[in-house]
Amino acid sequence: MAAVNDMEKKLAEYKCDTNEAICLKLVRFPEDVEDESTTFHPEFSHQLYGDDEVAFGYKGLQIQLYYSAGNLNTLFKVKYTSRVTDKFDCVEPDDVEGKVREIIPAGFCCNTDDFISLLEKEANFRPFGSLQHTYKVHNVEAGEDLSYHIHKVDISCPGFREYHERLQTFLMWFIETASFIDVDDDRWDFFLVFEKYNKDGETLYATVGYMTVYNYYVYPDKTRPRVSQMLILPPFQGEGHGAQLLETVHRYYCTLAKVQDITAEDPSESYVKLRDFVLVKLCLTLSSFSNEKLSLGFSEEMASEAREKLKINKKHARRVYEILRLRNTDMSDEEKAREFRLEVKKRLFGPYRKNQRELSKMRKCLRPEELASHISQMDTSLQHEELEKSYQDVLADYRRVLERLAQA
Repeated sequence: MAAVNDMEKKLAEYKCDTNEAICLKLVRFPEDVEDESTTFHPEFSHQLYGDDEVAFGYKGLQIQLYYSAGNLNTLFKVKYTSRVTDKFDCVEPDDVEGKVREIIPAGFCCNTDDFISLLEKEANFRPFGSLQHTYKVHNVEAGEDLSYHIHKVDISCPGFREYHERLQTFLMWFIETASFIDVDDDRWDFFLVFEKYNKDGETLYATVGYMTVYNYYVYPDKTRPRVSQMLILPPFQGEGHGAQLLETVHRYYCTLAKVQDITAEDPSESYVKLRDFVLVKLCLTLSSFSNEKLSLGFSEEMASEAREKLKINKKHARRVYEILRLRNTDMSDEEKAREFRLEVKKRLFGPYRKNQRELSKMRKCLRPEELASHISQMDTSLQHEELEKSYQDVLADYRRVLERLAQA
């Protein structure tokens, strides 16, 4: 038994956390390749390496995926200090290289010198598609304003298909349930963010992030653009690019008469917060959301104007109303705070009201013991506790939106 435990301990030394082992870079200059400060790591690797996100069979494992900053030409190398087969017979290491090869397209480099030679061609790279928006962000480290461009493109654009195959590999590392899309479906729109910068007097572009949008058909003659994937690459996160991208996408579709409204597919919590900020910012320009009308409650005028001018559906318009109503409410005034709380809770109570309707139906068709079981699951005091918690969570989210709005 002691020998078995000893063996297990020795084999455990050959386990590596794949989130730490995978090293990603966006390379602008040859010196970036050896510069540890330019390295970033995945948030997730379970789609390739299992729920434990562990690779077995190596010590000092490093899976290098380096991309040229603009065109995303790729360097892929696997390094380690020792492998389990060096010490133990009949124990096979995981095929860490094969897993990555499943998601990266052909044409990558395995040699650093070959990769560096490709960096010279970055000056020829230009953003795909049509320019939709430009903006500047002040960079404290650089001590200057940096320029960014947002472009819209479709899959027919020359060279974009191959570029997108490289770009989409990032999804596996930063979106928990990511999957690749069928780009041959012409209902996909792509929106790309690039940084415009200078190097030795030449203008170059670096990939910042992107969004994919699918145009669903709505009977009889409308479409409903649905945001499917959105990613700002880690070196650029926290700089406001997500908000710029989402606002640009909204403004683009607002100009199209055939668009009914804009939605999102299975939005994450962070996306909902971003959308709240962007939609509130957009709705501030609408007369129906004026301070005077906010105090009168949510109205059909608000829902209608948000839908017609900004392609915002009623559910999202209602949320915008609540955020702006909070901004106009003196929460230190007990009566005004109570009015706001009841207004929000009335909406939040919807699922609980549905439970009550279901209970009425159950009384007519369930045996007493079955009914008792369901009633215990719908305990009124518990519902009140959950409702209060939901309200406090919503209030905290709304306040974060308003804080960001005040800084914008």
